[in-house]
Amino acid sequence: MDSTAARRAAEILWQHWRQGARIDALPESIRPHTRAEGYLVQREVQACAGQSLFGWKIAATSSAGQAHIGVDGPLAGRLLAQRVFPSGSEVTLAGNRMRVAEPEFAFAFARDLVPRATPYATREVLDAVASLHPAIEVPDSRYADFVRAGAAQLIADNACADYFVLGPAAQGPWRSLDLVAHRVRAQVLDRYTREGGGANVLGDPRVALTWLVNELSGIGVTLNAGQVVTTGTCMVPLEIEAGDLVRADFGALGSVEVRFGR
Repeated sequence: MDSTAARRAAEILWQHWRQGARIDALPESIRPHTRAEGYLVQREVQACAGQSLFGWKIAATSSAGQAHIGVDGPLAGRLLAQRVFPSGSEVTLAGNRMRVAEPEFAFAFARDLVPRATPYATREVLDAVASLHPAIEVPDSRYADFVRAGAAQLIADNACADYFVLGPAAQGPWRSLDLVAHRVRAQVLDRYTREGGGANVLGDPRVALTWLVNELSGIGVTLNAGQVVTTGTCMVPLEIEAGDLVRADFGALGSVEVRFGR
């Protein structure tokens, strides 16, 4: 795939994203068929959007999530700055067909992690982290049948990114907590509650974070200071409707909430 084909594919995806529309698949002549080609298109989607990069997301960080969309591992996507909101915000569901909210552990970085030949260890990655945040991701896809799109097309589609809600930085010694065993309780107020925890995120949110850093390193992308990485849902995604208020309680790590406009 050359840069012209990647740009054409990105223009189609961004147009459908803006319009809340769906496509069955990208045209065969400009369809990515490898993860590397998918990331090339993804980069062009950000260029088409004309938005700065707030950070990164990870999709499919559980075996159930991977099986659901037919992939054999996690996928990285870009968080576009104009689609990021602070806790307590109202977010629209107009055009969103997935209609789920995903409580997640998110990490903000204090310094750059540049591409290199040897993989980063989890200890090195955590040394570069400034803060841990509770977060809620609101994903969506531009494909009518995203479970059959395949990894390359899903990566091109920004790994199903849409909106992202970031809670305040956790206070206290979060680095000493056992994030694997850490429990999270979410409420879709007046309707139901659901629980999850860090073990649902590739076995450990810190492992997922390290995966993301090494995935970017492998495609020659620097994770920059100030960027945020959200590590994937820590529970079965919450089914939501317009008018819902979702609150995720991360215990000692704080809480985050978002309302979905009618």
